[in-house]
Amino acid sequence: MEEKFKCLICGKQDPKYFGHRNGKIYCRKCISFKGETVLNRDHYPKVSPITISYSLSNEQISISNKLVSNYQNGINSLVNAVCGAGKTEIVLKVISYALQCGDKVGFTIPRRDVAIELFERFKNFFRSNKVVAVYGGHHEELDGDLIILTTHQLYRYNNFFDLLIIDEIDAFPYQNNEVLNTFFYKSLRGNYIMMSATPSEEILKEFNQDGFEILSLNNRFHGYPLPHPEVFVAYKPLLNFLLIRFLFLFKRQKKQVFIFCPTIEMCESVYSFLRPIFKNGNFVHSKRKNRSEIINSFRNKKIMFLVTTAVLERGVTVSDLQVIVYLANHHIYDYHSLIQISGRVGRKMNAPEGRVIFLSEEDTDDIKKCVEQIEIANKDLQGMF
Repeated sequence: MEEKFKCLICGKQDPKYFGHRNGKIYCRKCISFKGETVLNRDHYPKVSPITISYSLSNEQISISNKLVSNYQNGINSLVNAVCGAGKTEIVLKVISYALQCGDKVGFTIPRRDVAIELFERFKNFFRSNKVVAVYGGHHEELDGDLIILTTHQLYRYNNFFDLLIIDEIDAFPYQNNEVLNTFFYKSLRGNYIMMSATPSEEILKEFNQDGFEILSLNNRFHGYPLPHPEVFVAYKPLLNFLLIRFLFLFKRQKKQVFIFCPTIEMCESVYSFLRPIFKNGNFVHSKRKNRSEIINSFRNKKIMFLVTTAVLERGVTVSDLQVIVYLANHHIYDYHSLIQISGRVGRKMNAPEGRVIFLSEEDTDDIKKCVEQIEIANKDLQGMF
């Protein structure tokens, strides 16, 4: 009987995914994942002090301690925390503990832009350690004390991480991606921590068993509620008028704005529509080559409004930001993504509030569920202010 071929990268065995080139078998599922891989080497305990200039909330401290305890006992954890709860800060203690034990630690995220931002943050948190970033176009250095990488780069790290933390597990392109999911589990030799504000029912079911624990955090670190979306339903000409009206309002208030659009074409179209009226804006999407520079200009307040697709839906923190979702009824916006977009607002202690505007041609079930879920999360805070 002919031996069944198994892809060494993604583990596929189904013959329909295999082809032949120059007398060799290749896997169509992961043909693009080629490059240098990292060998396991001896590693040693590292002094890993955490540099942080602010205090964690009591809830954050409690979950942070629990994550260390779970890691010590070989328990995988799911951190189910609302947008802006401070998930990154929650895992600092367990990272520090693992590094002091001499363990290999990775922090992975589906999107390149978020990986770049997290790399800068972790460099400041762990100044005594070697923190490296690995993402598309940036993989000259692959090993360090703490590795920040996109999920696409996990194929380089077979049986490598003692502690692997993955954030935004429900985000594109990781969610429901069989190959990336395989890379995640193949890169493990120890335990993992998953984090999300909107975990799927499948993930929640997975963690409701022995050896797993769900740790929930329904409060933002500053104690203020999640922003409640304001929904405006109208025909597109009126939505365009409202878009201009809100931009004039935010301009007078000197507030920066993200304008989310469902497609690349619409992103560019909306920017072209606004450009003759407002001179201090720009646009970004996944195919925009210089988007990192544009985002940095926005952070430095050289740009006051940014028309964007879902590339800025998660992980990006800007102080005193306002958000407009243009055509929030589009099928690309399920309630998970609408909650994530709403969570871009009010993420800083010095600006814990802001406005989220949904401009929609109809009031969809996903819009209603988004609003409902935010209201449920905010009930815990009623009467606090």
